[in-house]
Parts: sequence; C-alpha cells; structure tokens
Amino acid sequence: MQITHVISIERRPVEVSSRRRRGSGATPPPPPADPARAASVRILAESHRDQRGPLLPLLHALQAQHGYIADDDIPVIADVLNLSRADVHGVVSFYHDLRRTPPVAHQVTICRGEACQSVGAEALYAQASSAALGHPDVEVHEVFCLGNCALGPSGTLDGRLIGRLSTDRITGALEEWAR
Repeated sequence: MQITHVISIERRPVEVSSRRRRGSGATPPPPPADPARAASVRILAESHRDQRGPLLPLLHALQAQHGYIADDDIPVIADVLNLSRADVHGVVSFYHDLRRTPPVAHQVTICRGEACQSVGAEALYAQASSAALGHPDVEVHEVFCLGNCALGPSGTLDGRLIGRLSTDRITGALEEWAR
C-alpha cells in the first residue's frame, strides 16, 4: 500500500509592521514627572536600540548618567526598545547593582563570604548596620565575595577596598563623613 500526501503551500504577501508593540492592550503610562529626564533617557535608549541585547548596557549607561533608574524611566525604555514595561521592570528589579532610588553620599559594603564570615564579618555587618542608622546619607550593603579572602573581613568604604576591616575603621569613616 502506498500513501501519498499532497500539500499545497500558497504564499501570499503579508504586510508586517516593522515595529510591533507587545502588550498593546496595556494602559498607557502616565506622563513623566520630569520631561527633561524622560527626553534624556529617550536619547540614551535610542543610542543603544540597534545593539544586540541593548537592555542591560542601556540600564548601566542610564545609571552612570543619572545615578539611578527612576520608575518614570521604565516606560520610556520599553517604548524605545519595543519591550513591555514588565520586561524592563523585571530586569531592573532583578539585578541588585541597578539602583531604583537616588544614591546616598556614602556606601559601606561588607563581604559575607565564608572566609570573611570565619573571621567575624557577620558581627561586623551587624555593627556597621547599627552604626549607620544615625546617618541617613550612608548605606550598608552585603556582598558575597570581594576576592580579598586572605585579609578578611573585607569591605569597601565608598568603593575603596579595605582588608581587615574593623568596627573602629567604619566608625571613623562615619565620623569623617559627618563633618
């Protein structure tokens, strides 16, 4: 027994818009609170639009230029890159290196990796967090390795790597920054 199938494929020209909007049924975003910033974000996004995988490089450039990624920036980026606002928001909220609020004047980071934990990083982090409570212009963050394991506990004070970081060193920095 022989079975034959005949399939007819008819090609018809299809009109496709070069720019399809995903999630077209979504509610349009409210106008931005700062139109000048929105214009700046749009220009920056347009300069990244033709790159392969432009979202992360754009977000890093935006943060470098403005210091953080505002909620009003998300719809502008989504519009220029033809992404949904949810896609952009998901990336911004996933990566801890991307700031959603204006940066504070000073940052302390403390390594919480195993080598630093074994020499007191957990207590140091708790003490630094408590000491910074009275300083609204200081943030204390944890990281899970600074690659300075032999000199633990390690941390950074305003981006400068410090080995054998101590509460006294952090307190001294806080006092200096308060002046």
